[in-house]
Amino acid sequence: MDVVRPKLLSLLLFILCGTLSASAAALGTSTRSAIPAEVQQIIVVDYRAFNDSASARALKERTTTPRLRQFEAALRKAGIVPEKEVEQLAFASFRSKGRGLQMVGIAEGSFTREGVVHKLRMKGIRPQRDRLAALYPMEGGMVMTFLDDSALLFGEPGAVRLALEARQGEIQSVNSNAQISELMNGVEAGAVWSVLDGDGTRNMVRSALGESSQLTNSESLMKRLRGSRYTADFSRGCEFNLDVLTSDSFTAATLSSLFQAAMAVRKLSAKGGEKMALESLEVESDGDKLKAHFRSDEERFQALLKSDLFAVVSK
Repeated sequence: MDVVRPKLLSLLLFILCGTLSASAAALGTSTRSAIPAEVQQIIVVDYRAFNDSASARALKERTTTPRLRQFEAALRKAGIVPEKEVEQLAFASFRSKGRGLQMVGIAEGSFTREGVVHKLRMKGIRPQRDRLAALYPMEGGMVMTFLDDSALLFGEPGAVRLALEARQGEIQSVNSNAQISELMNGVEAGAVWSVLDGDGTRNMVRSALGESSQLTNSESLMKRLRGSRYTADFSRGCEFNLDVLTSDSFTAATLSSLFQAAMAVRKLSAKGGEKMALESLEVESDGDKLKAHFRSDEERFQALLKSDLFAVVSK
């Protein structure tokens, strides 16, 4: 009987798919200044490089969420062609006292404020004046505003206003968050990269391990997880690297052993795409970090995307 049903492949695909629900190069000054300090996750996507990859495009076709489709449709309505004029997409989820988790997105590219505003006016779209900016209505109740000549901030009105307050220095921005800044070091060169704070990391690890997390003193272990970061590259198939930062080497080694044991159990019954994915996933500890590495060539990754397993775990 398969008592333990670890979600290791779900971890990989959840993170990869998460980059499309949503976040390439280092964040620009305008983008960083508009992300409030209480960050849970930042996702950044080199949108142009992403659309140049057959594997990435195939993944996008199978996982694009209504929110991203809505955003791309809104950009087109504003006269911006995402595939040609958007270079970077960044998404940030952050906590707001009394308002729960909020999210904003920032698009940077070759479009210009003057050109976009002109096209919006031609379509009869006028901004609502906010004390901090001109907010243009988007589909789905979202609004957008310019951070500079070629950077657009968008999201729900309340979240956008908080981001503008961070930019104006009325509340602290992510630049004051030492933990997130530490996590960002070393991953900002990735075509797709993300960082997660401690709470977000604990949720991710619980989801990844599923029932196998009950085999150890999980809550004690979870408290010692400080954050995580990953990069994904699609230039030659798919390559994915994840670091989970812990409080000490013992915690990292324990977590690594737990993942490896779960992988061994799952491999006994794995077939097809799942077996291929598990065989391509390596997990180890390095000092105070758990490190996971996945690599697949174009053909194998395309086969994984077409598998029944992918259809289940990517829902």
